Amino acid sequence: MVTVHLWSGLRRLTDGAETVEVEANTVGAMLDALAQAHPGVKPVLDAGVSVVIDGQMVPSRHAPVAPGQEIYLMQRLKGG
Repeated sequence: MVTVHLWSGLRRLTDGAETVEVEANTVGAMLDALAQAHPGVKPVLDAGVSVVIDGQMVPSRHAPVAPGQEIYLMQRLKGG
């Protein structure tokens, strides 16, 4: 299980939870498990989110995740 920290806008879609735990070993599996556990977040995830693991933005759905890592979902960050 990995713990995922959510930004405030997503919390209304997870019954107010600041963090959720899901079973996953990659970023993609984590996002899919989150959408399955809380279907209301799926449109937001499909639109794009930024994933930060241990202070580093992770651009790949194939990146590994592991218990104990600090995992944050953030509104999609765009350069410009």
